[in-house]
Amino acid sequence: MSTYLLIDTSTSRTSVVIVGDGKTLFASHHDGALSHGESLPELVAQGLKIESKIDQVIVGMGPGPFTGLRAGISFAQSFALGRGVPWLGVCSLDAIASEISEKDFLIAIDARRKEVFYARYTDGSRIGEPKVCQPSQLDAFDIPIYGEATNQYPDPSEFISIAEAGATYSQPIYVRRPDAYPAPIGVKFRPMNQLDLVPAFAIEKDSYGHEAWTMAQFKEEFAGKERMYVAAEFAGGLIAYAGVVNLAGTADVLTMTVADGHRRKGIGRELLRRLIDWSRTQKCEAIMLEVRVGNEEAIPLYESFGFIEISKRKDYYGPGKTAIVMRKELT
Repeated sequence: MSTYLLIDTSTSRTSVVIVGDGKTLFASHHDGALSHGESLPELVAQGLKIESKIDQVIVGMGPGPFTGLRAGISFAQSFALGRGVPWLGVCSLDAIASEISEKDFLIAIDARRKEVFYARYTDGSRIGEPKVCQPSQLDAFDIPIYGEATNQYPDPSEFISIAEAGATYSQPIYVRRPDAYPAPIGVKFRPMNQLDLVPAFAIEKDSYGHEAWTMAQFKEEFAGKERMYVAAEFAGGLIAYAGVVNLAGTADVLTMTVADGHRRKGIGRELLRRLIDWSRTQKCEAIMLEVRVGNEEAIPLYESFGFIEISKRKDYYGPGKTAIVMRKELT
């Protein structure tokens, strides 16, 4: 019989279990969303005092927040390499599912940022890959959200049977898109100022025609309180701008426009990221925006940041031109 070192850092809990000859020889954990890297070596050291012979390492590959998963997976790989033993990765949600006997069910676990990771199971088998959504989107299913709120977490002891069934992963299960993207080459981002209003108005008219803001509207909006505007310039000239306002704890994107010829280069993504970051510094609970129905460039960008459609506004951009209202919860 083999002796297994089992590790899971997919949630705010760092769990370590050692199983030998089918018996649990050591099991301990530490709670703390920011302490995986510190607590994991200490827990493993405690376990090795009880059983130092390890034949295989099995680690939870997520889904989970990037930092926690990285700490657990990198430790497991390094330990296995140093000991000259094999390692395997399994889906952490499968460990929870293995303890449920229902025919059809969902497993959801706290993903932080006011989101959850979830997966559907039928007869104990997962259907597809894990996904991420907001908890409200699962309200109709009336299921518990595992994690800090319920004090229920994946049990690494279940990893052995999952691995033996062949349900293994060699790469982390990162459900969310990465937060970091390469910065647009040659583009400078800075606070917008009064001198930018004239070139911004030119971009506005070129982009929106008769629906563009007037110069008077630009000046009025720019001079308002509780707001932030950011500009992007290339070769010394303005090529994009964006603004956001804090309305009693909810941020609202006022405008975000990239000049023709500079689109699809990551400039809009960087502008939006800065609007979201500012909204978080203002302690806003959420950020909202409107986008025209059929805008196939902007909608996927907003969805990649976690915005979801909450309503529609008919004739918002003019007769027959409907706007989609999107919202992203902030932590």
